[in-house]
Amino acid sequence: MPFAEITGWGKCLPQAELTNNDLSTFIETSDEWISSRTGISSRRISHMNTSDMAAVAGKHSLAAAGIEGKDLDLIIVATCSPDTLIPNIASKVQLELGAKKAAAFDLNAACTGFLYSLETATRMIQSGNYQHALVIGAERLTWYLDWSKRDTAVLFGDGAGAVVLSKTDKEVGLLDAQLGCDSEGRDVLAIPEFGTAMSRFEQDNGYFDFNFVGREIFKRAVKGMGLAAGTVLSRSSMTPEDINVVIPHQANKRIIEALCDHAKIPLEKAFINIHKYGNTSAATIPIALCEAVEEGRVQPNNTLLMAAFGAGLTWGAGVLRWGDRVTPICKSEAVLPHPQSNALGLLEEAIALCKANAEK
Repeated sequence: MPFAEITGWGKCLPQAELTNNDLSTFIETSDEWISSRTGISSRRISHMNTSDMAAVAGKHSLAAAGIEGKDLDLIIVATCSPDTLIPNIASKVQLELGAKKAAAFDLNAACTGFLYSLETATRMIQSGNYQHALVIGAERLTWYLDWSKRDTAVLFGDGAGAVVLSKTDKEVGLLDAQLGCDSEGRDVLAIPEFGTAMSRFEQDNGYFDFNFVGREIFKRAVKGMGLAAGTVLSRSSMTPEDINVVIPHQANKRIIEALCDHAKIPLEKAFINIHKYGNTSAATIPIALCEAVEEGRVQPNNTLLMAAFGAGLTWGAGVLRWGDRVTPICKSEAVLPHPQSNALGLLEEAIALCKANAEK
């Protein structure tokens, strides 16, 4: 059976940065309150669509792999915040990359979406019919937020990360994964009455409630990720000592700490960048993976453990072996157009509308 090696990696982070101090100018909060509870110091706000960020991340990953869009056989975009539901945004990414022969679809498993997509693409390559696959995690979650509600407004950010998978005979790439879903807890993390459940003709249908029951999410997240991590380690005949780097979903620093404790892996092995970007949902793992490689945390032939949880409540973990190369073959100059204002300026209208709605 062939394997699916990560041969390219890339990310896209919007230029506009919203700090905790910025948030404190329109929400009753402070940098100390947010950072002590979540580990987050800032997050990025996109003025562009999710598909635009996905395409930029894809271009960087293709350059790193030394291939072009025309070489791709498959594109999967993991997202729960697409610019359009019909058509999928993977088709727009395909168009942007010139990947005319690639199958293209979106996958929504919320924050676990990248792991679900990585498992799917790996198994499709192992079927023998695909040579190169592009897997992207991309989110514009700030579009959903009610900026008058502190409990959710401080948590999320925008961004995209991507990897290229290439067929190989070497025993590298995703070696094993365990995916699951704790559907009994699906209502503790949800945007209800969206999609066809929405009251289509109501005047205020642009305001979304974001159900977020923090304590219940924490409990179920640690349980789900911990179970999945233990399962893939056991099935792979690995011990915590065999793991060189942990790339966890960046939702809350306390959850990352609890995951490492549950898996009996030292926290120092975990790559953490939540302080810079907040929770970017399906994009957190690929963005963290890119930065771990860029910063030298991932070395040739390292063994990585990835774990995530998300709305649904989906959960999963995977063991991945890195290949020989940790430097890109080429580099792309792709970037998002520069925003016309800073993060507060980009959000000015949304903040005012959310505040007015809260006062009704």
